[in-house]
Amino acid sequence: MVYQHNPMFNLILFGPPGSGKGTQSENIIAAYGLQHLSTGNLLRSEIAGQTILGLKAKSFMDQGQLVPDEVVIGMVDNFMNAHPEAKGFLFDGFPRTTAQCIALDALLKNKSNEINVVLALEVSEEELVKRLLGRGLTSGRSDDTNENIIRARIQEYNDKTTAVATYYAQFNKVVSVKGEGTVESIYADLKAEIDTRI
Repeated sequence: MVYQHNPMFNLILFGPPGSGKGTQSENIIAAYGLQHLSTGNLLRSEIAGQTILGLKAKSFMDQGQLVPDEVVIGMVDNFMNAHPEAKGFLFDGFPRTTAQCIALDALLKNKSNEINVVLALEVSEEELVKRLLGRGLTSGRSDDTNENIIRARIQEYNDKTTAVATYYAQFNKVVSVKGEGTVESIYADLKAEIDTRI
């Protein structure tokens, strides 16, 4: 049987703080051989490597400013170019704004690729608060022990991701997956959504 070479499979995984996104990212990456593209990690490694983009980003961050989209997109482009053998990419924490969605789509289109699906883990606010307060007992993270801070983080997440979900919904690419239940059952739901598209 001859397999056709499929273009890369690219997905964006969303989940509020405490949704189990980190765990599910690892499961998906392991199962599908995707590259994990976390802009937080990218920024840190480019700054540590003192690349042109890293130095640019650092100069903005040193002034307390956000790193401009074109710098972040440049890093995403570099990362993708550095992994030509990748079966696809799992975007984590990016894009966060409509402008970033448009820039990412343009970048992928240049590579004859696209975002195939946006998977959003849905967890009720009460469940998230409960999980994060529980995590705070063991994680040593001070932002996991204060309920007001937790609720503010969830609100910030909702504000930011709404724009991204709205953007990709117009292309019928957004799928909500219930993020409550066992890790295995949530992963099975995510996998089912991926398998229908891959």
